[in-house]
Amino acid sequence: MTRYLISFDDGSMTFPEEDLPEVADATHAVVREAQDAGVWVFGGGVERQQASVVATDGAVTDGPYPETKAVVGGFSIIDVPSREDALKWAAKFAASCRCAQEVREIMDDPDV
Repeated sequence: MTRYLISFDDGSMTFPEEDLPEVADATHAVVREAQDAGVWVFGGGVERQQASVVATDGAVTDGPYPETKAVVGGFSIIDVPSREDALKWAAKFAASCRCAQEVREIMDDPDV
């Protein structure tokens, strides 16, 4: 099995605020489906707040910086047999969240 990151950009959920309970219910249903299928690892929404960037020397700087085009608004980590399976789950999240999802394979590290 391979782990995949399914994510969407902050601000891409452009539905009316009054639709949020319906969107949350739909998304939670997809999460429960992924849990029942045994592919769910972890996920959640990311708070809209200013990020902190920690440099290699430990220095902390407030961010994000203006050159940042997009920041993560939410994500799911799933463990599935193939990229095609990951894309099918991403389609379910896209429909429930009412926004496009990005899919990326998480590199396996045999030493960890």
